[in-house]
Amino acid sequence: MRELRIHGRGGQGAVVASKVLAVAVFREGRWVQSFPAFGVERRGAPVTAFLRIADAPIRLRCEIKAPDDLIVLDPTLVEAIDVASGLKEGGGILINTDRPPSYYEELASRYRVATVDASRIAAEHGIGSRTQPIVNTAILGAFARWSGLVDLESVCGAIDEEIAYRAEANMEAAREAAEALVIHEAAPEVVNA
Repeated sequence: MRELRIHGRGGQGAVVASKVLAVAVFREGRWVQSFPAFGVERRGAPVTAFLRIADAPIRLRCEIKAPDDLIVLDPTLVEAIDVASGLKEGGGILINTDRPPSYYEELASRYRVATVDASRIAAEHGIGSRTQPIVNTAILGAFARWSGLVDLESVCGAIDEEIAYRAEANMEAAREAAEALVIHEAAPEVVNA
């Protein structure tokens, strides 16, 4: 079973991202479980969504404390909270930011880190507003490429099925983000001969 945690702020689409990703994975014939956790329900408040993916029915019914991977929709959360709390060794973090993965040096020293400027991509496609883009569909395209857990076209099919408003623009944003993904390349280990 693979477990994911999505961190965002109210209005960025973390809960919808979890649902769309669940639909995409389900379309590929696997079992999924998607659910949110949030306190104060207001725009800008931290929101966490969870997703489990398995090849058999999922009986577990609790928050994910030790995820395999993280998706961070708002880069300010990296400094505001311990987004990597409980992340499994060798786990991955996909961050929506215009900065390269190497900027997150401490995280990159312990985890696989990738970045994509989903905010810019969403804004360019008119998803949300220029000042408050809705980044969820864009970052899912990058996640599909980065994780290999789900096919990009399955994500686009789920977007078409689940996103009623401007589905085509959301699918285009997902495809563009998949191409714009920047993956941290760790320095090769030096072996003394």
